[in-house]
Amino acid sequence: MEVSPRFFVLDTVMIDVVLKISSLPLRGSDALVTNRLVTAGGGFNAMSAAARQGMAVTYVGQVGGGPFADIALDALREQEIEVAVQPRGDQDLGICIVLVEGDGERTFVTSPGAEGTLNASDLLSVAIGDGDYVFFSGYNFVYPQIRGEMMTWLRQLSSRVVVAFDPGPRVLDIPAEVLREVMARTDWFLCNAGEASSLTGDECASASAERLLATTGRRGVVVRDGVRGCVLARADQAIVEVPGVPTQVVDTNGAGDVHNGVLLAELARGTTYVDALRRANVGAAIAISAFGPATCPSREVVSEKLARSS
Repeated sequence: MEVSPRFFVLDTVMIDVVLKISSLPLRGSDALVTNRLVTAGGGFNAMSAAARQGMAVTYVGQVGGGPFADIALDALREQEIEVAVQPRGDQDLGICIVLVEGDGERTFVTSPGAEGTLNASDLLSVAIGDGDYVFFSGYNFVYPQIRGEMMTWLRQLSSRVVVAFDPGPRVLDIPAEVLREVMARTDWFLCNAGEASSLTGDECASASAERLLATTGRRGVVVRDGVRGCVLARADQAIVEVPGVPTQVVDTNGAGDVHNGVLLAELARGTTYVDALRRANVGAAIAISAFGPATCPSREVVSEKLARSS
C-alpha cells in the first residue's frame, strides 16, 4: 500500500563499482578482490529503501546516455521509481569505486558524469505538492555546476513541502553560506555521528544533535551512530536515543541511505518518531548484513524482524 505523500529525491544517482577486499592496499601495491558488483548507487539507495516501504518515489536527476545510464534506468524501473527528468545528451553517468574492507568499512573514489548536467529547464516540469517530501544530499551542493540550480529550486519550494537533507561525507566542501541557507530550510536534518561532529565539534552524538537543532531541523535532527543506533533531537522533547540492532556487518555502503529512506517513508505514513527510527535501525541492520548498496528489505521483512526482537 502506498502512502499519500510522494518522495522526490535529488541526491544524484551514480553507478557503484563495489569491490570487496580484505584491507586497503598500501600505495603502489595491490589488493585481491574477493567479490564485486556493478550497480546503481548514490541517490538510488534511499529511493529503493523508501519504495520498498510502500512510498511513491520520483527521481529528479539527469542520467545522460550510455551503458551506465542504462544500468541506472533499468534499476529505477525495476523498483517502480518514476524518472521526472528526460534523459538527454551523450555523456554517461559518473561512477563511484567503492572499496569495502573485511570489517565492512567502505572507501569511495568518485568520478562525476552526466548527473552534474541537471539544469533549470530540467527542474521546471517537476511539480511538488504540499506535504510531499524532497530529499537533498550534500553532493547536490558540493559541485558548482549544479549548486546554483539546486539553490534556486530549493528557494521556491512551498514552506509546506517537507525538506530532508543529508550532508554526507563531503559536508565541509559545501560553501559555508550555502550550507547555512540549506540547513535553515531543512525540516529533517539527517547525518552520521562523524558528520555531526565535524559540524559541531562535539564527539557525543546526543550533544551534536542538540547543538545542530539550533540551526537546522525545523521538525527534527537525526544523528546515526553506527551500532549504537541513532539519536533524535526535537524542540518539543528531550533527546531520544534509539538503540541499534545487532547484526553481522558485511558491507556498510549505503547504510545511511537505507536508514534515511525507511525513516522518511515511515514519517510520511504517519508512524510515530520513535517507531519510525526503530524501523530505520532494523532496515539498516539488515542491509549491512548483505553485499551491495541497495539492499534494504521490504516493509514486511522489517516488521517480521521487529516482531521477533520485541
